[in-house]
Amino acid sequence: MSNFWKTLPKPFFAVAPMADVTDAPFRRMIAKYSAWHERNNVVMWTEFVSADGLLRATPEGKKKLMADLLYSEVERPIVAQLFSSNEDHMEKAAALCLELGFDGVDINMGCPDRSIEKQGCGAAMIQTPELAARIIQAAKRGSKSGREEGIPVSVKTRLGYNEDTMEEWLSVLLAQEPDVLTLHGRTRKQMSRVPANWDRIADAVALRDRLGSTTLIIGNGDVLSPEDAQQKAHTSGVDGVMIGRALFGNPWFFHPTKRVPLTLLSLPTKGVQREDIVLPDASDTRYTYVTVEEKLQVMLEHTRLFEELLPFKSFAVMKKHYKAYVNGFPGAVELRKKLMEAQSATEVEDYVCDFLHDSQR
Repeated sequence: MSNFWKTLPKPFFAVAPMADVTDAPFRRMIAKYSAWHERNNVVMWTEFVSADGLLRATPEGKKKLMADLLYSEVERPIVAQLFSSNEDHMEKAAALCLELGFDGVDINMGCPDRSIEKQGCGAAMIQTPELAARIIQAAKRGSKSGREEGIPVSVKTRLGYNEDTMEEWLSVLLAQEPDVLTLHGRTRKQMSRVPANWDRIADAVALRDRLGSTTLIIGNGDVLSPEDAQQKAHTSGVDGVMIGRALFGNPWFFHPTKRVPLTLLSLPTKGVQREDIVLPDASDTRYTYVTVEEKLQVMLEHTRLFEELLPFKSFAVMKKHYKAYVNGFPGAVELRKKLMEAQSATEVEDYVCDFLHDSQR
């Protein structure tokens, strides 16, 4: 197997790992509607998966965890994200990802969820740098990173825990020579309450260069559009940009010529003025724009795919997407209220069909 990171044109872009979001249906919708076959610079991430669970769960529990590692060929290149504070579990789980045919393994060292941190994982790793170093090496052993038959290992983390300790923390991580390091421009304490600090992400690039490291740096935080991603890549000097919440309700995000109008977008704008969102001018004839009907039909397709691929998951998981899909047009509030009561794709279809029929009168 080859190290795909070495072949990507820069800047490249990445679909962020988001719990109960970046599942197989979500990724396949992006692959379909972002003209994936035309792209050679976008990488998919799975939602994070417990390496401990993969090794210790009951057969039924493991079956559900394995569903989080479900992927299709159209999603390549795709990276499996794992978390664990147990070196043996991380090594074996990374070996499993190699066996499953993933293009890479990523270690979550940034999630602020308290249940994850209680296991010594996620952002808690920032407070145990020596353990973090051993976990990276364990993943490298399991994935055979650096060998001809292996796959690369990457890390996703934050600027620090309670305070910004980026220089000290990243120096430890870079010493382990991961292929890629994704840096979210906030500390764990800041959560998402403040704007992402892209100046500090630029500082991380400078630190990498001073240390003579070959690790690629991906910046993450408050990326609102493809144009915004390009701008942030240019000003910070990162090799790649990771996009998270702006993908909600917008599987067209990476499409080269199609955009969702600003009025129909549901964007994370905390600390960001909407007028600062970089989007092409509506008069630019290079682009076509998604209509309300098209957006609702794609939402329905997404819902059907969720039921098909993840029948054992709560339908409530799908509902977190509805606010983003159903936003910014007359009647959106009323339709969204009905969708939040739905219990199946069939009910969603009924509500969408009724809405479209009434709006065309």
